[in-house]
Amino acid sequence: MPQRRVVVASKVGLHARPAAVLAKTAAEQPVSVTIAKDGGQPVEAASVLGLMTLGAGHGDEVVLTAEGEGAEEALAAIADLIAKDLDA
Repeated sequence: MPQRRVVVASKVGLHARPAAVLAKTAAEQPVSVTIAKDGGQPVEAASVLGLMTLGAGHGDEVVLTAEGEGAEEALAAIADLIAKDLDA
């Protein structure tokens, strides 16, 4: 199962606007993507509420996981967003 580790760049973490942008992109992917803080329970990346309850703040490392055809591309698209300051 492909995974990616990425550091949250948004200054407010994965809350409000960054969570909405990320969830929209995740929902557009051909596979389901989960996201978790190290050692935490994974949540669906396509869920704004799930992303906000994750509690991932600026500088936290998160783990993305997906499975199936298109998983690597989906992970790359979502990882690119998380690595940007979406509030800038």
